[in-house]
Amino acid sequence: MAQAAAFTLLNPHVYLDTVLLVGGIGAQQPAALRGAFIAGAASASLLWFASLGYGARWLAPWFAQPRAWQVLDGLIGATMFVLAALLVRHALAGG
Repeated sequence: MAQAAAFTLLNPHVYLDTVLLVGGIGAQQPAALRGAFIAGAASASLLWFASLGYGARWLAPWFAQPRAWQVLDGLIGATMFVLAALLVRHALAGG
């Protein structure tokens, strides 16, 4: 339990994502909708981590093969390339 707590509480991304990102977006919501925003963010987080845990167990045999990692790396690279291209296009458009 101590290791799990340390991995969680000493991880800077916990604070960056939870406090700055979600908190900053939540603060922009109208006061009447903040409760719904919090419930939605908490539900999405629970669904994401449950899917991550069960999905890892389900995909473990598939990712035992190096080719699966190559495909995943290619998909991640393609996603990053598309995002970079969109950012450049947005910057050149003067946005």
